[in-house]
Amino acid sequence: MSHSLNEIAAHAKRAARGAGLSWGMAEEAARATRWLAAHDLAGPALLCDVLARNDGLPHAQVAPVSLIGDWHARGGALCPLAAGATLNDCADRLADGRPVRMLSVSCPLLVVPFVAWAAIHLKAPVRVTYDNVRIDTDGDSIRIDDPHRQINVAKAATVTCQRTDAPIGTTQRPGLRGSVTPDIWARLDVFAQRTFAPATEASRLLGAGAGLSDND
Repeated sequence: MSHSLNEIAAHAKRAARGAGLSWGMAEEAARATRWLAAHDLAGPALLCDVLARNDGLPHAQVAPVSLIGDWHARGGALCPLAAGATLNDCADRLADGRPVRMLSVSCPLLVVPFVAWAAIHLKAPVRVTYDNVRIDTDGDSIRIDDPHRQINVAKAATVTCQRTDAPIGTTQRPGLRGSVTPDIWARLDVFAQRTFAPATEASRLLGAGAGLSDND
């Protein structure tokens, strides 16, 4: 089904909050999901997978332990949202062409929006590689080389992000709406429903209807 990008971002943010992400990280998750959806990529589906994988885990367990050397998580798989937000905060590390390498990253495509924002900061294209996938972005447009259809892999052993001088060339530019299948929307809604407080007897009495009194 087709949804506006604002609808997708709002639903993604509510789902991320329901899954326990902080307000700040939920905002980042929503922006990343919207960016991918605008480029007709599987942002909402991958967000579902990341939220399910990290459900109940503390942020410190899935975030980079250190920014020295290869980035890795304390608890196993590195969260692409945590890693991406960290990369965006230190985008200048890419300025001199040195790569940032991330190990054991879940749903690595979710790192790409953060790389795009780093490219805007650097005013230069940045390349993301994992498995046999290569993605170049200047922040707005992207060029994808995915010969073996691995772009939506659940986990990549290594993700490398590096400034590149390669021209973007023929690109995929963002659209105004995104496509989300009903089952993915419903999966996000399961997390989003957690943000609503359960009804109590008091709240029911204050809601619609006469409650225990009837003035008719």
